[in-house]
Amino acid sequence: MLTFAPGRPRHTQRPAAATARFAAPLLLLLFCLVLFASPAAASSGDRLPEFNKCIEICERENCGPDAEHQTPIPFHRRLLLWTCPAECDYTCQHIITARRLAASPPQPVVQFHGKWPFRRFLGIQEPMSVLFSAGNFLAHYDGLRNKILPHMPKNYSLRPYYVTLACVNMTAWFFSFVFHTRDFLVTEQLDYFGAGACVLYGLYYTFVRVFRLDRPNPRRRSLLRLWTVTCGAMYVAHFAYLKLWKWDYGYNMAASVVCGAVQNGLWSWFSFNKYRQSRRMWAAWPGIVVAWVFLAMSMELLDFAPVGGAVDAHSLWHLGTIAPTVLWYNFLVKDAQDDLATLARVKN
Repeated sequence: MLTFAPGRPRHTQRPAAATARFAAPLLLLLFCLVLFASPAAASSGDRLPEFNKCIEICERENCGPDAEHQTPIPFHRRLLLWTCPAECDYTCQHIITARRLAASPPQPVVQFHGKWPFRRFLGIQEPMSVLFSAGNFLAHYDGLRNKILPHMPKNYSLRPYYVTLACVNMTAWFFSFVFHTRDFLVTEQLDYFGAGACVLYGLYYTFVRVFRLDRPNPRRRSLLRLWTVTCGAMYVAHFAYLKLWKWDYGYNMAASVVCGAVQNGLWSWFSFNKYRQSRRMWAAWPGIVVAWVFLAMSMELLDFAPVGGAVDAHSLWHLGTIAPTVLWYNFLVKDAQDDLATLARVKN
């Protein structure tokens, strides 16, 4: 599935340590890549003369030691790094948006700095996206704590991959939570790096599970090492290109779609064959999840202005991925139990 993927097998007597060795370099790489900066593209709202004039007047009258009025910023907003210029920017976005909607005929709502003019809550820029990002984080946490750890034996070869799967996704959704709370260059970069790690790790573990690269024989171990190096190199090369050469949103989206399409195709094929052979309903869950995620992702194509200043297509995409996440971890447990039962029958 697009954001779910089993990882490669580790030494079964030390699964936790093995997972830590894999996860720590990944997180370190995510933070190191953020050290590089790149500019964000302007939106049509940024170029409106009335918007820039509004900011100019607001900052002159409210910001700086010689300002005529210095309205204090509430403590909870200062905690989220809201400054006087940022307050002016936010206020002017909504002043201009209100004027455009009140015009005759009404003018369309436009984006500012690449985002719609959301109504913040307690200083949070995109409250609904933050809420749904937290929901996804909790879904993966529940999958790790209540599905993978208690229901998969420590010596199960795919267990470390599933643990890493949950850790990578929790990290990514935490970055999403932070980014939608306050949009800075560094939080945007972390959000993109986390999402990229999810998609690529999904591709990585999909090949491991579907083609059983976790099996303990020399040929599969060699293929596993090659596949691991390939995916690691792809991740580094992808973001090195974005950060050191050109931060290209279109390219980033295309790369994510290709990786997602490959793994979703593999899971659909796996689900079809598994269900045909076993006639068990849980074997069809990957196909259901793939279709579910595809429908949820289609919300992104709508990209409408936020309803009530809060709910937009992106937040609905985040909402739509919570339920399939829960179903996915249930599938992983069922698949692991079936796999272990098959191995036990072969041994006997």
